[in-house]
Amino acid sequence: MATYIVGDLHGCFKEFQLLLEKVNYNPKQDELYLTGDLVARGEDSLSCLRFVKEPKNNAKTVLGNHDLHLLSTLLGFKKVKPNDKVDSIFQAEDRADLQNWLRNQPLVIQHPTHQFLLTHAGISPEWDLTTTLACAKEAEEVLKNPNYADYIFQMYDNQPEAWCEDLEGVARWRYIINVFTRMRFCYADKRLDFSCKLPIEEAPKELLPWFELANPLFEKTEILFGHWASLMGKSSRSNIYALDTGCAWGSYLTMICWEDKQLFTQPRLK
Repeated sequence: MATYIVGDLHGCFKEFQLLLEKVNYNPKQDELYLTGDLVARGEDSLSCLRFVKEPKNNAKTVLGNHDLHLLSTLLGFKKVKPNDKVDSIFQAEDRADLQNWLRNQPLVIQHPTHQFLLTHAGISPEWDLTTTLACAKEAEEVLKNPNYADYIFQMYDNQPEAWCEDLEGVARWRYIINVFTRMRFCYADKRLDFSCKLPIEEAPKELLPWFELANPLFEKTEILFGHWASLMGKSSRSNIYALDTGCAWGSYLTMICWEDKQLFTQPRLK
């Protein structure tokens, strides 16, 4: 039995399947996890959703910002981005089932045996493990609620930028969502920044990657995340794994086998 974790698919279904073939993935014995952002720039977002949704494939994912944006467009709140190839999802007979399944996916997974944490963008430098898991569950319950659209409608904002336990309502939910699905850089005082998407070496000096801030959780817990393609699989901590390597932007898809930490890659097909 092997445990595999794959970076952001972004609709790159053929590359995903080739990667699974490289390790002879056997869903009856192996486990498969994904860092979210199943959809968007690649050629076959619909197949990515259907594959992960299908129980026999034994795959689990966390939600990414592009997955949440897809929900927003399916609800009619936002327009599809020009470069997002998701028309087939809108035309699919199982569109409603896919939409309902997607909003029921988690923001964080803690592996029951290995105890690693999997999330799309990262974990707030303000949180310990208990708070991380509690906040994830809290936000997930909102998405599972029949009235989830009210929150999705108010999702697009960069505020609040700092955590406070007294946050309530949409502001609290939005901070949690932004941490798990959008965060890259923070200020030294742990406020979130969403203006910078540059590689670390080109970013303003006052900004730090979230995983470089002081937090005991970041020192002892193994964390896997995607979202930040310009990292190209590199983080400054040996226990924190960046798995988005920009396949949808012409680079490659990355997968790690957890038991031996071996990396497997599949270049973007031309």
